[in-house]
Amino acid sequence: MSGLFERHRPTLDAALQAVAKRDFWSPYPEVPSGKIYGETAKEDGLAAYKARLGQPFVLADHPAEGAVGAEVSPYGPALGITYPAASVETLIAASRAAARSWASAAPEVRVGVCLEILARLNARSFEMANAVVHTTGQAFAMAFQAGGPHAQDRGLEAVAFAYAEMTRTPAQATWTKPQGKGEPIIMEKHWRIVPRGVSLAIGCNTFPTWNSYPGLFASLATGNTVIVKPHPAAILPLAITVEIIRQVLVEEGFAADIVLLAADAPGSEITKDLVQHPAVAIVDYTGSNAFGTWVRENAGAAGVYTEEAGVNSIIIGATDNFAGMCSNIAFSLSLYSGQMCTAPQDIFVPRGGIETNEGHKTFDDVAAGIAAAVDGLLADPVHAAGVCGAIANPATLARIATARSLGRIVRDSAPVEGLDDARTATPLILAVDAADTNAYAEERFGPIAFVVAVDDIEDGVNRAAELAERKGAITVALYATDEAQVLTAADRFAAAGVNLSVNLAGGIYVNQSAAFSDFHVTGANPAGNASLTDAAFVANRFRVVMWRRPAAA
Repeated sequence: MSGLFERHRPTLDAALQAVAKRDFWSPYPEVPSGKIYGETAKEDGLAAYKARLGQPFVLADHPAEGAVGAEVSPYGPALGITYPAASVETLIAASRAAARSWASAAPEVRVGVCLEILARLNARSFEMANAVVHTTGQAFAMAFQAGGPHAQDRGLEAVAFAYAEMTRTPAQATWTKPQGKGEPIIMEKHWRIVPRGVSLAIGCNTFPTWNSYPGLFASLATGNTVIVKPHPAAILPLAITVEIIRQVLVEEGFAADIVLLAADAPGSEITKDLVQHPAVAIVDYTGSNAFGTWVRENAGAAGVYTEEAGVNSIIIGATDNFAGMCSNIAFSLSLYSGQMCTAPQDIFVPRGGIETNEGHKTFDDVAAGIAAAVDGLLADPVHAAGVCGAIANPATLARIATARSLGRIVRDSAPVEGLDDARTATPLILAVDAADTNAYAEERFGPIAFVVAVDDIEDGVNRAAELAERKGAITVALYATDEAQVLTAADRFAAAGVNLSVNLAGGIYVNQSAAFSDFHVTGANPAGNASLTDAAFVANRFRVVMWRRPAAA
């Protein structure tokens, strides 16, 4: 039994209870407080990040045939960090060479190692936050939470599900078959967990750790080696992750190459070659539908787990808290400038307006109320910077410019005041009719939202559900005061395979997903073929193989 397993057993047991109860729980505090992480943790984390800049990122004994690195902060400066780079064949060979001892280790040993890695990642959350800020454009508070504790929560959730599935079958048993008057047949049977092989984790630009940790830790806990392929614009957060993992592996007597970094350069990506390599048995991918489709079509016999994209919707039928509804929607549209796979895009509102606690509101009143709430939220430049952050990819700014012609502008996008050296944009809100499907029925990633005029709440629900079925959706929200309409919508969106939030008006937002409680993506519509994190996400990453013999007399 691993000493690390025993050390971290209380955390694992609590995680297993949490995923069964689905109540709030987290072992990793989300508040970036010196009282929790140490009085000098913030300064130490910033210093550790700054020490990386302009330097080679050293991964001890990592395969290297060159160096790459061209990250530029969305806030302006180039990072100047270079990373070890190696060919696909070199990485695959190193991964396979390291596999045997990890595959033969007991599940408890592997799980103990994973839990120790997560604990060390948590201790480095301030350093990670700075790395996430300057590769994704997230504001610091969000980068700390999403890049640190919340990502670690999702990693732990995957480890807990992996442990539960690996221990579902006993390691050994005595099998006795009665033979009537004769002596029974008695067999000694043994079962072991056999991993699938080399696992490939493809990271994304906007949430490099949060989206990568579930697959990375699910594969690692179940005995697979892992090649981590970061987005070329967001290598640093995953390089730090790989660094910590390799350190723990070596300390526990395992080969560091059980986990490898596949860094590459923009325009010379090795992702497709890795996906198509016959040795790759598992692929985890987060990103666009177009490349997700390519991955699924070209991964051969590998098990593929994708979180892609979609058109997320809000349907407004009625509300007893108009101001609270508008404020909640405004925050959801503004958070990280809409650069979240869960951010809403389409807001369906009846043409004839809605009933509210403030009386009847016309379609234009609703659109104006949301726009005014965005203006109020972002009125203070410092607060606006903390909510919106920066734009990760310049293509998003071009997308905003193009979108301006797609409808009547209710609220125009503008740069965030005070962030002159950064790429920034506040939400663009457009009014369109339901017939204008060319405008709103495609995903337009970034701070772009459409207020869509529909016949009534039923029409809005049906249009949103059909979009989820055709284009994919990860989230949908509904505002209604009639319980029958709520329950009808819940049935319709369940059939469309999209998670529903109803009447959010406080501190919970449609684009937030809580580990140990909310399943992120369902795998039941084109927004992704897997769910973070459920039993299906981990169970196919290994096989159970038996050996047996007659029991000794």
